[in-house]
Order: sequence, then structure tokens, then C-alpha cells
Amino acid sequence: MTARLTLVLGGARSGKSALAERLTRNAAAGGPLVYVATAQAFDGEMRERIARHVADRGPAWTTIEAPDDPAAAIAAAAGMTSASRAAGGAVLIDCLTIWAATLMHLNRDPDKETARLVEAVRDAGRPVVMVSNEVGLGIVPDNALARRFRDLAGRMNQQVAAAADRVVFVAAGLPLVMKGAALGAEEVAS
Repeated sequence: MTARLTLVLGGARSGKSALAERLTRNAAAGGPLVYVATAQAFDGEMRERIARHVADRGPAWTTIEAPDDPAAAIAAAAGMTSASRAAGGAVLIDCLTIWAATLMHLNRDPDKETARLVEAVRDAGRPVVMVSNEVGLGIVPDNALARRFRDLAGRMNQQVAAAADRVVFVAAGLPLVMKGAALGAEEVAS
């Protein structure tokens, strides 16, 4: 049985996004693949990075850019795939940590926004995979803004993990299931 909500956690360049894409493709069962992007291109390097990721995913994915409201994007994705419900479909949100920074910048309530996001997953009628960085494994940041961000990301990860059917931690490209069903061979294989 496919998990309704899977949270994939890990550090930067840990392999979490690649795993999340495989999990989403597997959960879609041949149906529409929707990628909800939370990043914004504020400079040339980020524009190149985003373009490379879109090209790497390929034309099978529909991208919805939702830097400040992934809950609304989930609802839009559910509408896009409703005509093909029998054919499957799944949604990937990458990543919650970038969204957390946007919420801080916009001075929005992260607990309320995360609850909205979890509710949108419940209403989606499609499997959803979310990616987030685990930022609490390092040293305590030396400034208040960085500590506030670390704390916000940690609370957000806890809220989503509590609602998730499956939580997977990735380090050095190796997944460790922390909650829920074990990964199948087709999900782990590159």
C-alpha cells in the first residue's frame, strides 16, 4: 500500500531529493507526476540550478511554483489529476526548508501554515511526498535569526512527521526508514 504522506529528511546533498522523486514516481502508479517547487530564482546560479533540475526530471513532471503556498498548490495538483484518478498520480513538494525561510521573510505563522499544508495533503486524494532538510544536527548557530530558522524548521519537520505515514532519513545516499513501511527495492534503486 502506498503511503498517503511520506516525509524525506536529510542534510544538504544527502540524496533526499533523488529518493523523493523515485518514491513519487512509484506512488503515482503511472499517473500524473506533479512537482511543487518552493524555491525562487533570485540570482543566475539559482536560475541555472532550477533549470537543471527541471531538465533532469524530464517532461513527465508538471511543475507548480509555489514558494509561499504549497497547500494551494496541492489543491491545484489534485484538480489537475482528478480527471485521471483511476490512472493514479502523486505530488512531490521540494522543499519544506526553503518554504520555512519564505514564511519567516513574510512573517507568517509557520505552525498555522504547516497545519494548512497537512490538511491539504489529507484532502488531496493523492500520495504526497515532502522533502525537508534536517538542520538540527550541527552546532547551535551563533545568531538569533539562524537559531530562529533552525527552531522553525525543526518544529515544521515534527508536525509533518507526526502526520506522515512514512518518514525516511537519508544520509550519504542511504535511506533509513524512521516511521512506516520499509522501502521496496524499486524505491531504493537508482
